[in-house]
Amino acid sequence: MAVLVEAISVIVRRSAVDAKFPGGWPAFAAAAPNLTFCADGEIARVGFMSPADVEGYVRSLERVGLTHLDGGKAIDMVVVDQMGGPASPSGWLEFGHVDLTGAGAKVAACRLVGSRVASLMLPEGWQYEGSLSRTYGFIPAGELDKSLEFLRHENGMDVFLNRHTGKEVYIGRTGEA
Repeated sequence: MAVLVEAISVIVRRSAVDAKFPGGWPAFAAAAPNLTFCADGEIARVGFMSPADVEGYVRSLERVGLTHLDGGKAIDMVVVDQMGGPASPSGWLEFGHVDLTGAGAKVAACRLVGSRVASLMLPEGWQYEGSLSRTYGFIPAGELDKSLEFLRHENGMDVFLNRHTGKEVYIGRTGEA
């Protein structure tokens, strides 16, 4: 099987969760910090729009015993960018793109190496229309202050004004950082 990858995703091996996460799989799934969680039985995905939120989530998983990196290689989890793929080699994860409709509606996805099931698992309620897969935008950290002006924080989102387009841009946040 496979899981959707949007924005910046943390992909976690099910076997590591079963062996190391207090309370196992049910507790891990219940502890997902946002509504982007999806899983295929072999791996799970939680997505973020902010690198700071990714770092916080990875650290929270490390605190309960999961290992992110060892010698630069991803062990129990790997950070995957929607556009660039895995940030670290793992040996256990494949990254690619899936056409959802046969009409060019492509999304990024990951699966466990050797998985033979072709189904793509999506977060509950996810739809291609309006998704980051359809309307993805990226601003490098060094360009953020030049391109976006912070307006407010509301309903779990940081709201910015895009100085180039004059439109509001919404960045979902897990924390208040």
